[in-house]
Amino acid sequence: MVTTSTVPFPDVSPSPRVEGFLSRTKKLLIGGRWVDAAGGKAFPVYNPATGQIIDMAAEGDVADIDHAVRAARKVFDNPRHPWRTMSPSERGRLIWRIGDLILEHKDELAELESLDNGKPVEVAKAADVPLSADLFHYMAGWATKLEGNTIPISVLYAPGAQFHAFTTREPIGVVGQIIPWNFPLLMAAWKLGPLLATGNCAILKPAEQTPLTALRLGEILQEAGLPEGVVNIVTGYGETAGAALAAHEGVDKVAFTGSTELGRLIVKAAAGNLKKVTRELGGKSPNIIFKDTPDLQQAIAGAASAIFFNHGQCCCAGSRLYVEKAVYEDVVQGITAAARDIKLGPGLAAGTQMGPLVSQEQLDRVTGFMDAGRREGACVLTGGGRVGERGYFVAPTLLTGTGPQMSVVKEEIFGPVVVADSFEDTTEIIARSNDTPYGLAAGVWTRDIAKAHRVAEELRAGTVWVNCYNIVDSALPFGGYKQSGWGREMGHEVLSQYTHTKAVCIGL
Repeated sequence: MVTTSTVPFPDVSPSPRVEGFLSRTKKLLIGGRWVDAAGGKAFPVYNPATGQIIDMAAEGDVADIDHAVRAARKVFDNPRHPWRTMSPSERGRLIWRIGDLILEHKDELAELESLDNGKPVEVAKAADVPLSADLFHYMAGWATKLEGNTIPISVLYAPGAQFHAFTTREPIGVVGQIIPWNFPLLMAAWKLGPLLATGNCAILKPAEQTPLTALRLGEILQEAGLPEGVVNIVTGYGETAGAALAAHEGVDKVAFTGSTELGRLIVKAAAGNLKKVTRELGGKSPNIIFKDTPDLQQAIAGAASAIFFNHGQCCCAGSRLYVEKAVYEDVVQGITAAARDIKLGPGLAAGTQMGPLVSQEQLDRVTGFMDAGRREGACVLTGGGRVGERGYFVAPTLLTGTGPQMSVVKEEIFGPVVVADSFEDTTEIIARSNDTPYGLAAGVWTRDIAKAHRVAEELRAGTVWVNCYNIVDSALPFGGYKQSGWGREMGHEVLSQYTHTKAVCIGL
């Protein structure tokens, strides 16, 4: 059943500044200049709250990717280029300036993100935009701290010989960066921040569903004074522009965030020149509530936020909820009430707590999983379908009576749909939690510190939150085990994904 109101949602107009941005012809940023796509084509950008076209973006293709790669190579392969000779301190100040400019344009960027992606503008203003700025500010500090080591070596086959051995950290080169539609601005920051701190060059390919904030960020990079050709932005479709970028022989590395299915295709495409690949992929994250949780109401609120934040369109969403039997009914009732209280509406509308899904394709995917759950015997406690007749809205949904072989339990839905089940034994629930090809995140709620440590240690996940959920910080590495990806985003861990370590040995 769908319990959320089906009253028609209001139309909300964007601000004059955003209207002005939308009125400008969208082009590709290549070699420091805004240029038309080689094929002269454009593709529509939709407002997910209405399903209507709000803009047109240049449709980059194979030729445009090649143009962008050559522009980036022209910069990186020239050791006397201003970007290559820029001191670490200068590079850090430039990256910091990017963060400052993001904050200066916070309202505009939040509105664009909301209009393009569907998320509530107040959420974008409180989370997406400031976190993007913070990532650049954090990475600015690392520009001056990329250090090597001196290593005393003992060469057994050269007795008495003396050597001076050391390592250096060097940029990888030209990097193709392909980002998703669920956090468009923030994912661009996660990719570009460490790339710039380490002195690389980029071709950024935003998701075709959400190109607007990437293009606005391109203007901000220019305003900050980033040298021409260091960051190139090519909008277009994944199967054309994205595939060409992953396969291009002039690209030294691909950094991809998206689904596990597409991650496999990226690896295959990258095999030609054996370019480096990092991938942050899907998840089916367990969220475990023990009966001794310090505050049951806090755990209920945390579990609701874990799945309903960003409309469930989070790779780390707590989509499998496991609750100790003694408090199972209380938790299920609490989350049902929380789901029914969520106010749906356009992202730009005042008071909206959950906006639409990003696209018709995503709406069909999520409602398809809801229908499959019913067919397989799941019980829909709340939600369960589309809301309204316009836009891509679905109701926050809670399913019970599910089994481990059901598609709603096994597969990533990527929407506001949570499956809940009970347990009695800690060892059993650890095994059930790990019974998935994914391993991105997990949640644990307990007051027993020994239990928290044990469960966190045994869960096969890149991030384990204890008595909290969805806590991210620029200093905290993020990534997955198993089919949830290779490598890490953020923190100092990400710097190794964008640098080579060179060993130098000098005979004395």
